[in-house]
Amino acid sequence: MPIDGEYEPSTMSWVADQVADYEASGGTRANTLRDTGIPVFLVTMRGRRSGKVRKIALMRVEHDGEYALVASKGGGADHPDWYANLLADPRVEIQDGPAPFDAVVREVTGDERALWWERAVAVFPQYAVYEETASAAGRVIPVLIASAGEH
Repeated sequence: MPIDGEYEPSTMSWVADQVADYEASGGTRANTLRDTGIPVFLVTMRGRRSGKVRKIALMRVEHDGEYALVASKGGGADHPDWYANLLADPRVEIQDGPAPFDAVVREVTGDERALWWERAVAVFPQYAVYEETASAAGRVIPVLIASAGEH
């Protein structure tokens, strides 16, 4: 079931521009994190307070058709806003290429989080630094997994 409603682009213009370019091109443009060459995918969700459709691009950490959503916020002291959106409503659309698909997210902990964290760091080694700075601020970086067909 698609996430319908009024779309409100990110207030960060580079995020809004990347999402728009990615969608307009079917994932052939704006498909990496800035100049890093690291692939990204899009996540569409509903805002918990506004009810509006929100979209973000995240580093592509995929395994057997499941995607990790790493709520790193650059290792900051607080979780990104989108994390609370997904706790409130775990239904999302994932777009990794031309066509989005419906998925449901769940937060992982323990050994499963450790496995996905290892996969995430393999894609984006900077996550290890983010983990140190978040930990110093008393925060564990949440990892959520999006799986298709669990509605």
